[in-house]
Parts: sequence; structure tokens; C-alpha cells
Amino acid sequence: MTLPKDPVMLLSLINTKLRDYNSSLDDFCKENNLNEDEIKKKLEMIDYHYDEFKNKFV
Repeated sequence: MTLPKDPVMLLSLINTKLRDYNSSLDDFCKENNLNEDEIKKKLEMIDYHYDEFKNKFV
């Protein structure tokens, strides 16, 4: 899976996938062979952080 470079587009994509298909960020990353830390760092740039209880970036 190729992720969007724009952090806002990335946020939208990941939160949609988490809501509709994956039970956790870890699950999403493993399924798509992605680095969880890189995603978190990119979204921290726009002040979004993963909330494991809500299973989304807030």
C-alpha cells in the first residue's frame, strides 16, 4: 500500500481504515507491511496522536 505524503490525507485514510477494517493501528500496519512509528511521527507533525481506546488518531 502506498500512503499519501500529505499528512491530512494520511490522517483521513488511516482513520477510515481503522474504523472500517482494522481493530488496531498495529493490525493495520502488519496487514499492509507499514512502519507504525513512521505513521505516528508523520501525524504528530499535525498534532494528531493515536488513541488505542478509540482506535483512531485524535
